[in-house]
Amino acid sequence: MSGYIIQRCLQAVVVMFAMSVIVFVGVYAIGNPMDVLIPLDAPQDVRALIIARFGLDLPLWKQYLVFLGNVAQGDFGRSFVYAIPVLDLIVSRLPATLELTLAAVIGAAAIGVPLGIWAGYRPDALSSKTIMGVSILGFSVPTFWVGLILILTFAVWLGWLPAGGRGPVDVVLGVEWSIFSLEGLSHLLLPAVNLALFKLAMMIRLARAGTREVMLTDTIKFARAAGLSEGTIVRHHVLKLIAVPIVTVFGLELGSTLAFAVVTETIFSWPGVGKLIIDSITSLDRPVMVAYLILVALLFVTINLLIDLAYAVLDPRVARSRAA
Repeated sequence: MSGYIIQRCLQAVVVMFAMSVIVFVGVYAIGNPMDVLIPLDAPQDVRALIIARFGLDLPLWKQYLVFLGNVAQGDFGRSFVYAIPVLDLIVSRLPATLELTLAAVIGAAAIGVPLGIWAGYRPDALSSKTIMGVSILGFSVPTFWVGLILILTFAVWLGWLPAGGRGPVDVVLGVEWSIFSLEGLSHLLLPAVNLALFKLAMMIRLARAGTREVMLTDTIKFARAAGLSEGTIVRHHVLKLIAVPIVTVFGLELGSTLAFAVVTETIFSWPGVGKLIIDSITSLDRPVMVAYLILVALLFVTINLLIDLAYAVLDPRVARSRAA
């Protein structure tokens, strides 16, 4: 088991190094942020001084080595626009995105998995067909369109919920949360629902497919022959057998939602990392763009590593087969 963990950690380090090269070259080779930040009528000597100050006069490979050395010390540089350390800027926006992501993914899993199990357990029931019909809508309708309809319906026509913003926050364990007040929850509800719809449909279909497959196995037949109740079979056998794919998808969807909640944050003016990266792309704020993409890559590499380790715990044969 220890050999398997070391092997996966080394692979993660190699992947992160390759991703840092791709991200840095891809961002720094496109566009010139100085054209946006420096007035066109600025004197040439002032322009050259500012470019040298940001290190943009160096060859690309030297810029990368400087960047890599700074990252090794935990320094992702300073934002061109906000003039503060990039890591501090991203961390200040991260709680909002984290709160929205957790609300969406946990809500989608808590609702989608039971519905999917029911649809797989009773596939011919009218309720199961209704559940699958709803899941088709979740896959088919664009996120931005759903967000606009939610705002139009619940904020404009009915006036029940706010159309955007985060609302008041409370500091708990050094992190700002808006879920501890009714007003904060009212601001969170619409963007969380909008972000959760696609995840909900995915969880329903995944749980249904796994349940349908498991119900045909000898394990379930023997459990029924032993006189176990249907509830016990579902809790102790079906859930256990479909746990691995659900854990995988939950982890990957948590990471992808955290990294790419851009559309929802933009529509609902949610002050998270997604809106920050859109603003940074508009202003060509390179340090923010590079730091964001590298942190996203690190997030996915870490999640995949944890999922592989969870595989090994849920099914020790995985570690033995990959270590062989």
